[in-house]
Amino acid sequence: MQKYKPFHLVLEDGTVFEGKSFGYEKAVAGEVVFNTAMVGYPESLTDPSYAGQLLAITFPLVGNYGVPNDTFQNGLSTFYESEKIQATALIISDFSFEYSHWNAVKSLSDWLKENEVPGIFGVDTRELTKLVREKGTMRGKLVFPDGEDIDFINPDDENQVAKVSCKEVITYGNGKKRILLVDCGVKHNIIRCLLKRDTTVIRVPWDYDYNHIEFDGLFISNGPGDPEYAQDTVRHIQETMKTGNLFSVFVWEISYCL
Repeated sequence: MQKYKPFHLVLEDGTVFEGKSFGYEKAVAGEVVFNTAMVGYPESLTDPSYAGQLLAITFPLVGNYGVPNDTFQNGLSTFYESEKIQATALIISDFSFEYSHWNAVKSLSDWLKENEVPGIFGVDTRELTKLVREKGTMRGKLVFPDGEDIDFINPDDENQVAKVSCKEVITYGNGKKRILLVDCGVKHNIIRCLLKRDTTVIRVPWDYDYNHIEFDGLFISNGPGDPEYAQDTVRHIQETMKTGNLFSVFVWEISYCL
């Protein structure tokens, strides 16, 4: 049986959780956050909102249904929320060494290694979640006890939105309604849902000046990190508001697409 190297989660308050490595073997640091969903770890890991973060899953068993194939339809991932794993690392309690699912093509461990993302299992993720809830934002790092130590980092020291946003204008579909989507870290399922409503989705980078483009609705996605970095986005929205009809179009299009 494969041996898993000891791996430690160290929090900035000095708390240490001892576990074992099951992903890519490297030390990383970031902000510790948690997810309480019972399923959906492929979607969570590829969600751009988790960029720069060490993602802890509270459900005790993870990996039992493996990972689906990375296929694309019309430029969108079929099963993921973006083109790659966005989280800096994965923290879980119990790792399922065997997986079984009709759609699975690889194990969670293999997927993490392919994307060079560390993973740690054997952590009491519910105790970890209590600490994060009680103390608020918590920086952490994953290190090997016999390896090189690293410093804590704050993901908000960098513009995470710029990292995850698309780099060029991308158009999806050919529907009647034209939706201008400002990508601050959009999930692919948002685009898939919009396309089901007979729309053309024009996806633009977070800092793109879109005011020369004709559209029926404006959609501004959520995303990771500190929104203070998105001043270019705010400036372009303010320019659009000067037209006087943004509010009605914006509200109508959101209700239409939900």
